[in-house]
Amino acid sequence: LPPGSVDNTTRLIFANALYFKGEWDDKFDASKTKEHDFHLLNGSTIKVPFMTSKKKQYISAYDGFKVLCLPYKQGEDKRRFSMYFFLPDAKDGLPALLDRAGSEPGFLEHHLPRSKVEVGDFLVPKFKISFGFEASKTLKGLGLVLPFSGEGGLTEMVDSPVSRNLHVSSIFHKSFIEVNEEGTEAAAATAATIRLRSAQFFNKLDFVADHPLLYFVREDMTGVVQFIGSVVNPLDS
Repeated sequence: LPPGSVDNTTRLIFANALYFKGEWDDKFDASKTKEHDFHLLNGSTIKVPFMTSKKKQYISAYDGFKVLCLPYKQGEDKRRFSMYFFLPDAKDGLPALLDRAGSEPGFLEHHLPRSKVEVGDFLVPKFKISFGFEASKTLKGLGLVLPFSGEGGLTEMVDSPVSRNLHVSSIFHKSFIEVNEEGTEAAAATAATIRLRSAQFFNKLDFVADHPLLYFVREDMTGVVQFIGSVVNPLDS
């Protein structure tokens, strides 16, 4: 919570946290991690450490983008988690890809790699990103207004004569994710399918993630997405 977010009028603080730490099913060799150019949306480039491997990977190519799946080791509870990278073909293609992902029903589910393929050039950036913001304005814009009005049914939460005046004043959200050779660590807290071109079954597929991309962590048995975000600058920690 930022300074000043709690004062003598505060009656309740609700906190919710989600934590995930996954180890790749097939780890990257850290000795092969090298720096390469990463192209930012403004046209400039920066040097970023990229992980690589010559092993087969779960990759599919679609019209305008490619998708990589990196599975995590299965835990004792038998759940199966994977991280998916949606890489636009165009170096400045992330905004258009985000529009498609947010507007086409079932977009993510319909574009998941199902089998491993031989790889050609294969580069995935290491990154560590944190992000935080006050979410009230965003939630109100989505139509969630009642809790902020004092009429949101919060009166039973506090045994006080002033409980009828309770309302949500602020909602703070912060998230963190790190991806490296070992796997992924992430946390968050809140106060139609296009077939592969036939030639791709015989040729190696490149996956060079040297420009902004979309990623998400998914539990594959249920299809539930745990984390979703975009990498615009891998060094933006």
